[in-house]
Amino acid sequence: MGILESLREARRNILSIIPDIATRQPIVSGKTGKRWHMVMDPTANRRILLENLDNYPKSVVTKNLLRSAIGDSLFIAEDAHWRWQRRTAAPAFSHRNTRNLAPIMARAAERAAQKIARSDGRAVDMMAEMVALTFDVISDVTFSGDKGFDRAAVHGAIDSYIAEAGKISLFDILGFPDWMPRPGRMFSAGAVTRMKQVADQAIEARAARKAASTPDLLDLLLAGEDPETGRRMNTAELRDNLLTFIVAGHETTALTLSWALYLLAFDPEIQHRARAEVRAAGITPDRPADPDKLPLIRAITEETLRLYPPAGMLSRTAQGPDELCGREIRKGDTVILPIYALHRNRLLWPNPDAFDPDRWLGDTRPERYSYLPFGDGPRICIGASFAIQEAVIVLATLLDRFEFAPVTGRAPKPVMILTLRPEGGVWLQVKALD
Repeated sequence: MGILESLREARRNILSIIPDIATRQPIVSGKTGKRWHMVMDPTANRRILLENLDNYPKSVVTKNLLRSAIGDSLFIAEDAHWRWQRRTAAPAFSHRNTRNLAPIMARAAERAAQKIARSDGRAVDMMAEMVALTFDVISDVTFSGDKGFDRAAVHGAIDSYIAEAGKISLFDILGFPDWMPRPGRMFSAGAVTRMKQVADQAIEARAARKAASTPDLLDLLLAGEDPETGRRMNTAELRDNLLTFIVAGHETTALTLSWALYLLAFDPEIQHRARAEVRAAGITPDRPADPDKLPLIRAITEETLRLYPPAGMLSRTAQGPDELCGREIRKGDTVILPIYALHRNRLLWPNPDAFDPDRWLGDTRPERYSYLPFGDGPRICIGASFAIQEAVIVLATLLDRFEFAPVTGRAPKPVMILTLRPEGGVWLQVKALD
């Protein structure tokens, strides 16, 4: 494709610019205005994400798409500015703190189950239900007890932002400065401003009162400081990182749950096995599911993340010369990790297009850098364990209560703008069980 055709296709669906050969080769290179390389090789991925990390910062396009909403937060920051933020935020996502949030996730899942039960056997858009559920969770674990926090305003702003902000502009590709308006993305500007105002107000109100006996995410971030320098985040830095966690934390988990239920709807046998595992564990809202004690539910989650990774593509810009898979990389080249193609690459996965949770239950695990739903290396997603725990708790709750079946003629199309979404929703027949 030429640059304009690539731009048109990317605005509709970024997956469309991944050539089919990317599922059969370790690297594919080309030139569309500038040189690019798509990398599907675990050894090369390790070099990009770990061994030569500083040579491959996030691309200018990625930063231009996201900076208006999340500033120079963890997701975008580089070098020393990223490192101190990571050190400061990491304790909030420790195993202990994540486990303390499990009851909040379980209660939200129970509320969602009660709502879905009222559908009385009708087809349900499970994507819409999962977006509402996961926003409920992220609101509770972030702003628990803050009655002044306008959930509806933030939720509406996030939806507007995701719908518009991910549409790539020629201005992004050409590297125009952030302050220049992007045609087609003007609608999201007011929503982003409102989202930031609500978050600032919530942070300032929380700072004026004591933390709860069980601190939530905002309490933990307010208390956080860089162990090396003692530096703490100011209100703007807290807000940008908080919005990063809210946007990423609910959207990506909602997508994982939606795609998981879609895949399970076509596999009654896996549903039956998973339901038996849940019931044997005896989970309740007061005794939430433990991902380590529900191996099949966790395997379903991991297999869904393989087939439909929420972040279906990562983009980097080479800062200097390098070599990947024996191929020359020049300064300024765009290096793309098409996670969607990596997870379906025939050189790495047996029967790669099949939904097979059992591939995660044996003694062997996939080669580390062949499976990257959360990235890897020092910049691996800070909330990965949070997301897995939430997905397992919600899936366990829903499978215990319902049986899912597909709706004829309503198959969703995978479309990636910022994230890999099911176009048209995920409509399923939902049957309540005793």
